[in-house]
Amino acid sequence: MAKKIAAGNWKMNGTSASLSELETLTKSHSTCDCAIVICPPAPLLFRAANLTQDSAINIGAQDCHTDQSGAFTGDVAAHMIADTGASYVIVGHSERREAYAERNRDVRNKAEAARDAGLTAIVCLGESLEDREADNTLDIIGGQLAGSVPNGATADTVVIAYEPIWAIGTGKVPTLDQIIQVHDFIRGELCARFGTETGNQISLLYGGSVKASNAAEIFKAKNVDGALVGGASLQASDFSPIIDALNTA
Repeated sequence: MAKKIAAGNWKMNGTSASLSELETLTKSHSTCDCAIVICPPAPLLFRAANLTQDSAINIGAQDCHTDQSGAFTGDVAAHMIADTGASYVIVGHSERREAYAERNRDVRNKAEAARDAGLTAIVCLGESLEDREADNTLDIIGGQLAGSVPNGATADTVVIAYEPIWAIGTGKVPTLDQIIQVHDFIRGELCARFGTETGNQISLLYGGSVKASNAAEIFKAKNVDGALVGGASLQASDFSPIIDALNTA
């Protein structure tokens, strides 16, 4: 059975003052049946990891470089992220794929770097609105999955997050049937590639305008093991109900 995960991506939001939200989360969820992951901006990683030490909260980064070191001004290596005390890293987010022209092989290389550093990579997949309307969703997701996930992936090294690009930050949410279709497809592809046992253990998250009002409905789907949440993860008061919904799903 796959682990339930409630992950929050703060994106380029937050300062030191925002860490008080983590303190609130640690108090509200001192015990939890699901894993809680918060991915703040890189300058906050060390303090966030230190603040949440010995709590139910795990810290992750929002991206990493493929190499361990070198002349890559402004980039952060996976082992540097691990050195802060973080244990997860998001790779292949649609905002990175679009704004920085990251390809599937780039995402795979980052996921491999994360694995080598002892991090769990949250590998993001998602189709555009044009692909959805052209009924190309499964072809796009299948290609991204095959190209972005490293060989030998396990539940300890990889988490998959399905985030339809057209639903991120827009308030638009796919129907439950659409979410189920994609998650069932991903599960089948993982089982075919890595074997039934491993394929069923890799956590599948949904992301895209997840909030307290729709989380419980989304988590009813068999192959939805949690969520990768954007804006609703910035405030503990918004994120806690999502965690509670997953905890009881």
